[in-house]
Amino acid sequence: MNVFSSREAAIFAWLLCMLMLSSGTCNFNIGCDQKDKLGLLNFKKRVIDPSGVLSSWNPHQDCYCEWRGVKCDNITGRVTGLSLPCSTPIATTYVDKPDKSHCLTGSIYLSLLLVELEFLNYFNLQNNDFLAVPFDSMHQNCHNLSVVSHFHHCDNSSSLRHLNLAFNHNLVINNLRWLSRILSLEYLALNGIDLHKETNWLQSMTMLPSLSVLLMSNCQLKDFSPSLPHANFTALNVLDLSNNEFGSELPKWLFNLSCGIYVLDFGFNSLRGHLPEVLLNLQQLEYLNLEENNLDGPIPSWFGKFQYLEYLIIKGNMFSGSIPPNLGNLSSLILLSISSNQFTGVVSERYFSKLSKLKVLIMFSSPPLVFDCDPQWVPPFQLERLVIEFAGPNLPEWLYTQRYLKRLSIFDSSFVAKSKFWNFVSRVTNLDLEYNMIVGNLSNVLLNSSFVSLSSNDLKGFLPRLSSNVAIFDASNNSLSGSIFPLLCDHKMLNGKGSLIYLDISGNHLSGELTNCWKNLESLIYVNLGRNNLTGKIPSSMGLLSNLASLHLHENNLYGRIPTSLQNCHSLLVFNVRQNNLSGNIPNWIPHGFKALQLRSNNFSGTIPTQICQISSLIILDIADNIITGQIPTCLHNISSLVFNNASESSLTFSFAYFCSLNYFKNDDLELVTKGQVSDYGKNLHFMTLIDMSRNNLFGTVPPHMFSLIGLHSLNLSHNKLTGKIPYEIGNMRNLESLDLSSNQMQGEIPQSLADLSFLGFLNLSFNNFTGKIPSGTQLQGFDATGYIGNLGLCGPPLAKICWQDGEPKRSKPIDENDDKSEFLPWFYIGLESGYVTGFLGVSCAIFFNTKWRHAYFKFLYKIRDRFYVMILIKMNSSG
Repeated sequence: MNVFSSREAAIFAWLLCMLMLSSGTCNFNIGCDQKDKLGLLNFKKRVIDPSGVLSSWNPHQDCYCEWRGVKCDNITGRVTGLSLPCSTPIATTYVDKPDKSHCLTGSIYLSLLLVELEFLNYFNLQNNDFLAVPFDSMHQNCHNLSVVSHFHHCDNSSSLRHLNLAFNHNLVINNLRWLSRILSLEYLALNGIDLHKETNWLQSMTMLPSLSVLLMSNCQLKDFSPSLPHANFTALNVLDLSNNEFGSELPKWLFNLSCGIYVLDFGFNSLRGHLPEVLLNLQQLEYLNLEENNLDGPIPSWFGKFQYLEYLIIKGNMFSGSIPPNLGNLSSLILLSISSNQFTGVVSERYFSKLSKLKVLIMFSSPPLVFDCDPQWVPPFQLERLVIEFAGPNLPEWLYTQRYLKRLSIFDSSFVAKSKFWNFVSRVTNLDLEYNMIVGNLSNVLLNSSFVSLSSNDLKGFLPRLSSNVAIFDASNNSLSGSIFPLLCDHKMLNGKGSLIYLDISGNHLSGELTNCWKNLESLIYVNLGRNNLTGKIPSSMGLLSNLASLHLHENNLYGRIPTSLQNCHSLLVFNVRQNNLSGNIPNWIPHGFKALQLRSNNFSGTIPTQICQISSLIILDIADNIITGQIPTCLHNISSLVFNNASESSLTFSFAYFCSLNYFKNDDLELVTKGQVSDYGKNLHFMTLIDMSRNNLFGTVPPHMFSLIGLHSLNLSHNKLTGKIPYEIGNMRNLESLDLSSNQMQGEIPQSLADLSFLGFLNLSFNNFTGKIPSGTQLQGFDATGYIGNLGLCGPPLAKICWQDGEPKRSKPIDENDDKSEFLPWFYIGLESGYVTGFLGVSCAIFFNTKWRHAYFKFLYKIRDRFYVMILIKMNSSG
């Protein structure tokens, strides 16, 4: 007797229904399969769903085809697709890292799922936060399930064709052997998954006869199998192995692929060597990306034979020589990126005569290429994006023929920007002219682009006008002057409210007050007005910037108190007003999510508010060089970001969405005093944790709990009136790199635990009342002696003063009572003679020259006096 399978029965029922449809007698409704329903519910049980993504998966419903992410076959009702990617859009905000708190997490029991959902052919969990993929052998799992009776060959039973686990960045997979059992697989995306332990990934991939798309970028792969002559890819069309750690030449197996590969991405590796001519075997190539490798040699002339090539990206290598004219034979080319190499020579219009489809041109080099084009030349293309360099003084005329240009970037160029240029770029959506030597006057310029970066040029005049389209404006490090009032208060241009989210006009010669027009700019997230000549008070209207995350007003002439209206800026994370004349108390309203507070070099007074201890995410507290008094709060150990050493997980990076899903990333930066010098922290700011309370009037002891801040990298309490001992608990601060307790009134012995700070690279304990022997046999002897001077009771290396033990001096040679005297007297007489000569010449200068010279002379004398005093003090310290 012939027995229909469930699928055949369903097809028969559907045909019968179609025949009976016209008579209205068809009431047949195919129900959902209970086995599939059980498989889906088992999947739900095995994952962690913090935001209820799977809340529609109701076990009391008969059918699952309406559940979120589930796709069913229209005829049989069986589950064929499961698509649950997590969306983490990059918004216009101050981001640390993508927020995946709402995404699915836990473990993916893929082998079980494929057995339970036997008709599943599409599976997408992209961009979630899964942590593990426990892969027992599928054969073993089959025998543990009751559904095994439905399979003839369980190991090869899966019908899965599409598998996407990409961008689960916390996912680590040790081997890929399990993939060889999914013989039907056509599409595999493992981007961003840690595969560093998998050394046989290539062999696993070649076991998949139907594999067409393989995406394995940013997987920490190292073994490229460069000497392997053949790789058994029979259907591969797309191969992405970018952002890995391959350090060899291009592999031999690549050139022997006969499957018609048309997308090849090896960008951002460490590939080396020349481009071999056998690369021409891949005649079907449409997309070739080799950017940011170590490939060298010339670009061969045969490169022009890729007749289907549309995207060629070879920027960021060490290619040299001239660009071959045959590159212009790539008539299908849409994008050409050959920048950041070592090309030389002249580029003329004949290089582009056949590139009529070109939309994107990225072309600059070091040393600069020379563009020698006929002034009347009209290119055959209309570009949408251009990244290029020009050797001025004028821009080439062909640039002005590009009517559809949306993104223009010019680097390492010098030219005079005239009104014709500014009128032309007003049509460009993205204008990037930073780090050039562009000369021009912006006084009467109207800028209309969404993104404008004019940073680090030689632009003069007043600030330009901005249309309401401008979202990002950076004109830092130029020579602009005048008031900021026209830029921020032009209601005609702003239409009452601007769309500006990023404003950086630091490092200019701007003057006047901060204006009171901030109510028109509520969209601002980042403001940097530092290093100008601005004066006046911080206006209370800045408190209307409810989206403001970072505010830099440093190195100006601002005075007065910090307005309490700033407490309305609930998103504020970075506040930098160093080197002004501000006064009043330290604010006690700082948001709990704050990260960096820099108030140094002002006139702030009062005590340190205990509310600072409630800022759990604080990594920078810099209140140095003020007139703050009182004691150090005992609650600083409540700042969890300094206790658990997790500051580096919270990068201080802005992400600004401004045009067609494009994003501008900006690292915040601060100048910090650490290890005895001023250093600029930009992209690595989030790795620095610092407390600097130096040069104030603090008194009392250092709270012992402060030394539980094991995540702290730099601590500076110098030039205060602190007393007490260094507690033994200081040895807990294992990440400390810089410690400065100098010029206080601290006492006692240096604890042995200080020697346990293996990362300590700077130590200054000078001018206190420390006593005893400097702990020996440690790195503490490796610091300069100046870090210990001014402590009369200290002895031992690196100081010259010998420690006494059991009533006898501990020395390695016989004692000579005249040693110190004989060593000191010659220096004393030399100093006496030089002082006499200097004094005589000084008197002569005072008699024969003017007042200004006299003042300089006495200033010099004071320096000589101070040096002589320090020399005597050191000598007394070593001999006492």
